[in-house]
Amino acid sequence: MKPNPDRQEHWLARLKPYSERLAEHPELIVEGKLSRMVGLTLEAVGCRAPIGSRCRIELKNNQSIEAEVVGFAGDRIFLMPIGNTYGLEPGCRVIPLGKNSLASVGFGLLGRVVDGSGRPLDDKGALKTEAKISLTGVQINPLSRKPIREPLDVGVRAINAILSVGRGQRMGLFAGTGVGKSVLLGMMTKFTTADIVVVGLIGERGREVNEFVQKILGEEGLKRAVVVATPADDPPLMRAHGALLATSIAEFFRDQGLNVLLLMDSLTRYAQAHREIALAIGEPPATKGYPPSVFAKLPHLVERAGNGDEGGGSITAFYTVLAEGDDTNDPIADAARGVLDGHIVLSRALAESGHFPAIDIEASISRVMPDIVDDQHLKMARELRRMYSLYQQNKDLISVGAYQRGADKRIDQAIERQPVILNFLQQDMDEAVDIQRSINELDVLVGV
Repeated sequence: MKPNPDRQEHWLARLKPYSERLAEHPELIVEGKLSRMVGLTLEAVGCRAPIGSRCRIELKNNQSIEAEVVGFAGDRIFLMPIGNTYGLEPGCRVIPLGKNSLASVGFGLLGRVVDGSGRPLDDKGALKTEAKISLTGVQINPLSRKPIREPLDVGVRAINAILSVGRGQRMGLFAGTGVGKSVLLGMMTKFTTADIVVVGLIGERGREVNEFVQKILGEEGLKRAVVVATPADDPPLMRAHGALLATSIAEFFRDQGLNVLLLMDSLTRYAQAHREIALAIGEPPATKGYPPSVFAKLPHLVERAGNGDEGGGSITAFYTVLAEGDDTNDPIADAARGVLDGHIVLSRALAESGHFPAIDIEASISRVMPDIVDDQHLKMARELRRMYSLYQQNKDLISVGAYQRGADKRIDQAIERQPVILNFLQQDMDEAVDIQRSINELDVLVGV
């Protein structure tokens, strides 16, 4: 399979004008100097560079660092460094490079772990890539996207049966800390029927990155996967770039006609990285410290996933959203619900009781499920939801013995089936349950 030349040409055409002008006319390059540094924001005067382009800052020890233009005010431009800032001092030369951020992509990325700049982290040698594409992607005409009509097998019974996911759907995985979201992502990575899996570990602890790759993903899971890791100690720009790079890699494989599963952990860390950048350049905070631009970045990232043109591939995406203090009405969680095609909520109470995966099926929904499953499957899923919810509503009365058996036939049925339902919703992390088996077991349980 070869890269799609038309798509690449379209991507690169948007990036050519400024860089080509500088290459053809070096006299257009106007150098500046570093005037101030506040927090992680650098201010340069005397040079010109557009938003998103790179500059090289030369240090006095014959070394240099790269920075990206993130804003401007009058004759000043604001830069965010790509790496560490040790050695910077007032008056350092700032040289516009005339290049925008590009993503190196190709089938040589399979089985590799890279950072937010696309550099290998796994000591497996140099990367073999086939093309360079825009890090920010190309907007797809919504009318040209093929509709979501086929289910995607993720290997998790509760999701396959009750929250069926379609190829090209964008789902949110809402959870607090320590309730098993990373393990659930690892299960989907190993058990899915998608052709390619792209994992973005954004703002996670460095220990968790290695643990995910070695234990959760494993050698077999990594063979058809690409992992982009930008740990919590990376600069905010690198964390933001990590999410963009993972999405760009997924777009490349989608444009080859492949079905891609994109797992991003987490969308909240991506938003927090942009909050740091926006606040550093002076944007006023709005909702709980998040500037307005952050809420514009979320749909721009999420809308890049989904189905491509008719006859093309798809990106089915799962974005984890951290519910701070287990509050699912957190600003980022609330904004994410509005731009995603459904959400899966993980319950701390279920996790603490040993129920895994700790999916709260009452609070979770797949918005495209009615379009991708038959009427019988949908009817059985609704019946299981009804019995589960009925038991939960009367749980206190049942626990203290206040409910008298025979008072309500529906509650009697819910009580009788509750142990079987709980067993159905649980699954060992090393067990794969495909869609057909999930439906068959649901049919036996519900018997509609």
